[in-house]
This record gives sequence, structure tokens and C-alpha cells, in this order.
Amino acid sequence: MQETVIRYSEAFKLKVVTELENGKLESMEHARRKYGIKGTLTIRGWLKKYGREHLLPRKVRIEVPDEQNQIKKLKKENHDLKLALADAKVGEVLNRAFFEIACEEFGVHDIETYKKNSIPGCPSSP
Repeated sequence: MQETVIRYSEAFKLKVVTELENGKLESMEHARRKYGIKGTLTIRGWLKKYGREHLLPRKVRIEVPDEQNQIKKLKKENHDLKLALADAKVGEVLNRAFFEIACEEFGVHDIETYKKNSIPGCPSSP
């Protein structure tokens, strides 16, 4: 089964965009029905292509105050968690560095083996 590909001329595209801009067509859906344009995003692409984004429908989000407060709270919590994670990473790096320095001071050369043998409950511990 062969699929039919429809290509629209520049003149046709400009005609549809102009009619939308002049108010001869009420909406993109009206233009689609009137001219038999199949794709739901086709006219949207033309409006963008010809710099007529102001004709695109706008999305408006209406929130109740509780939703706004929840979003602010979650953003702050996310920020705080990122800071806590950064602090934990810095602490981990410092602890590792101090441990390596201590091992060097005490003459421990194989740090990984030392860690395995000095952790209580570890299967390789004596």
C-alpha cells in the first residue's frame, strides 16, 4: 500500500496564513476543515515559518493558591536537597583524603585490603 504525501505550494501556505491573520478564518481548525488539510500541526508550522507566532493559540495555566505554594515548597526542597548532596559529596572526598593520609602515616600501603580487614562484620574480616 502506497502512502500519499501532500505538498502545499508556498502561495497556498501564505494564503491560509493571511486569511488567519485577516480574520477570514476563525481558527486553525476552521482552516483545516475548509481546505482539507490533514495534519493537525501543519498550519502551526506555517505560522511559525512565516513569523506569525502571535496567531498561535496560547496556553494559560490557572492555579489555585495551594498549587502555587506547593510548587514553591517543592522548588525550595529541591534546592535544599541539592545543597545537602553537594555537602555530602565534599564530606566524602575529605574523609577519603584524611583516611589516605592516616594510612600513609601508619605505613598502610594496600588501603583496600586494610579497609576490608578492619570493617566489623565484613566476610573477609578476621
